[in-house]
Amino acid sequence: MSNTSTGRGRRSFGNGLSTVLAACTVFVLALSGCTANETGGPPPPPVVQAAPGPAVDTGTESASVAAARPVRLAIPAIGVDSDLMNLGLEPNGALEVPPGGFPAGWYSGSPTPGELGPAIIAGHVDWDGEPGVFFRLHELAPGDEIRADRADGVTAVFRVASVERYAKDAFPTARVYGDIDHPGLRLITCGGEFDTQARSYRDNTVVFADLVGTPNRSGDGVN
Repeated sequence: MSNTSTGRGRRSFGNGLSTVLAACTVFVLALSGCTANETGGPPPPPVVQAAPGPAVDTGTESASVAAARPVRLAIPAIGVDSDLMNLGLEPNGALEVPPGGFPAGWYSGSPTPGELGPAIIAGHVDWDGEPGVFFRLHELAPGDEIRADRADGVTAVFRVASVERYAKDAFPTARVYGDIDHPGLRLITCGGEFDTQARSYRDNTVVFADLVGTPNRSGDGVN
């Protein structure tokens, strides 16, 4: 597992989509941790997510903050309270995935939560037949709160804008990893039906969220 620092690759991540694509073909984001040999088989099927619609207004976005490694993720609506490990890239360019159902992991080539751009956090939907950290990710709804504690003591607070599901062969790389003009967050796991022949989930679930505040930073608050 990579112990990549927050600086490596992050700046180039935000410099243009060509760099993102280079680092994210990478994301055969049939998230490589979504196969049965890692999960031990599918859990009970999740509730089917409605077809994605336009993102909703989640409130005024907050100003970005300086880089600091994320250390913990909390999503009260679905009972997530997880440490965060660093994820780098495998030699073949694929994203590393956590070695078990817990914890979730932050891709250290992406912005840190609260920085300008999309911070990327991935986690397993299940592991060895048991629910993983993101087992209930598909249950999130626009307006739900996500909190990322950082090593500098700042907590970056996000609100969910949309929850979407994509077939792995139609994953929208540019939409998920492309440059944005505000601090954002993407949470990614596997979803959809389990393909018993391919021994893999057919889809990916992606949560899009926007920063709304850093309440424990001097002079700031949740909008």
